[in-house]
Amino acid sequence: MNKTRRIKSMAQLTAESAILAYWNEIQTGGVNVGKWIRLLYEVILQGLEEKRWFYDKRLADNAINFIERYCHHYKGKLAPKRIKLSLWEKAAISLIFGVVDATGRRQFTEVFWVIGRKMGKTLLAAAIATYMAYAAGEYGSELYMLAPKIDQSDLVYSATEFNIHAEDELDAITHSTKYRGLVIAETNTTIKKLAFSSKKSDGYNPMFYVADEVAAWPGVNGLRQWEVMVSGTGAREEPLGMAISSGGYENDGLFDELMKRSTGFLMGNSREAHILPLIYMIDDANKWDDLEELEKSLPGLGESVSREFIQKEIITAHESISKEIEFKVKYCNLKQNLSTAWLRAEDINKCFGYPKRTVQEWSGFYCVVGIDLSQTTDLTSACFVVEEDGIIWVHSHFWLPKNRLAEAMKRDQIPYDIYIQKGLLSLSGDEFINTDDVHEWCMSLVRDYKIYPLQIGYDRWGAVEMIQKLERSSFHVDTITQGFNLSNVMDTVEGMIREGRIRDMDDNGLLKIHMADAAQQMESNTDHLHPRKKLVKISKNAHVDGMAALLDAMAMRLFKWEELGQRLMNVNKRVRTDGNAGENLR
Repeated sequence: MNKTRRIKSMAQLTAESAILAYWNEIQTGGVNVGKWIRLLYEVILQGLEEKRWFYDKRLADNAINFIERYCHHYKGKLAPKRIKLSLWEKAAISLIFGVVDATGRRQFTEVFWVIGRKMGKTLLAAAIATYMAYAAGEYGSELYMLAPKIDQSDLVYSATEFNIHAEDELDAITHSTKYRGLVIAETNTTIKKLAFSSKKSDGYNPMFYVADEVAAWPGVNGLRQWEVMVSGTGAREEPLGMAISSGGYENDGLFDELMKRSTGFLMGNSREAHILPLIYMIDDANKWDDLEELEKSLPGLGESVSREFIQKEIITAHESISKEIEFKVKYCNLKQNLSTAWLRAEDINKCFGYPKRTVQEWSGFYCVVGIDLSQTTDLTSACFVVEEDGIIWVHSHFWLPKNRLAEAMKRDQIPYDIYIQKGLLSLSGDEFINTDDVHEWCMSLVRDYKIYPLQIGYDRWGAVEMIQKLERSSFHVDTITQGFNLSNVMDTVEGMIREGRIRDMDDNGLLKIHMADAAQQMESNTDHLHPRKKLVKISKNAHVDGMAALLDAMAMRLFKWEELGQRLMNVNKRVRTDGNAGENLR
């Protein structure tokens, strides 16, 4: 059968779909979900409407029917009965297996499933593993259950093995081996549990892999193991990787990386199109002990676990700070130092698309400059922000070492050569940025354009020699520490961006990329209702230099407003023609 006949757009999606049925429950208040789940279904349905992806009901139904026919509860009062999926579970399975691209292949190759304790993460992961092994794989499939320790990886493995032995039809074609794990001879499929090790970094060719409790995975090694698995899927047509977890304490690891990528997808980062974020998390941390709020992180509350049990857990959590923190992490999924995407694509778009304005137009205006200097061979960015009629206009420029251009274009998949042609990026130095070029850019504002920076803010990694040269040129320079201390600045900038009051004057696509790559990390052990945040990258290879320079400039505006605000509003702009930088800057 031709796959294209089966796939459906939004217009053809009927109420028979668990996706639409679940969305209707969300809309009518039949189920209580958090902001990330609500946003996910909005994104999915909008994508179906726009035909960015399609829905194949047969593929979704195949997965649901197989799981309910062949998969079993493996412990507790329901064991060994077959699984009966709830609506939220059917909807999730439909998203994973039923949403396809124009060729009919699965749209999502990675699933990030964050869900509270006692919600059947292991049960669902094992059910999906069983389906992938017997009904949705290919010849020579390799399935891996991963965790830092073998005991942890054994949880999903044992639940999968239970499904197999519980069904004569599956058990008859499967045998256990010492080194290869479970083997299905007729399809040469293997199912194996692994405790990952940095010493073993290649040789995997997974069709399916599941990473258990990734919030507890150690940073660098955990990221490396996930990347090894992702890179090993290159020869597979429809591979699938799953990361399952409640909250946790490990920072800058796989959980944070997947959370930033996932929220970037949900907030409109178009470069993320193949990760499916199923993020069940409470919205209001101050209501961590409210059962209604907890429905957002525990979608099976009342089914998978009783409300009475959770109420007892809440009472226990109130007994000590440590127990309260553990409850918030494991039942609410309020990970410490949580990192998420910062700005929504629709808000970023409000900063761009205006008629271009030349630098010459701002002759006689006062402004503030922000500089983000690279530590080694990275991009350097500087910008000036100038106000007119209550609107903040931004002009950004970037520098990159000459000998790093080809490497950077390949690594970042960004056409830096085009931005050079547009005059938005300059080559500077050979291997390292020549900071004299940044100094000259600042000087040219005054000398060539009669634009007067009243203050320059630079990050604390700034080159001492360049700062001294700026000071000798009569610029007022101050250091900015890019940390949680800029939380209020980030809030202010975000609000102004949403209101359309910060606008780029050059239609600078490179600045737009840096804004989309900006993420926010929340400070732990602070007021969860109003947590402090700091700027971080959405992924390790992303760049936020342009956004950091903009924050430096906006921080200077806010910090110096009482002293400089009247002039920075440029109500009665004054055109000077003598070119005396020192006199104009004082």
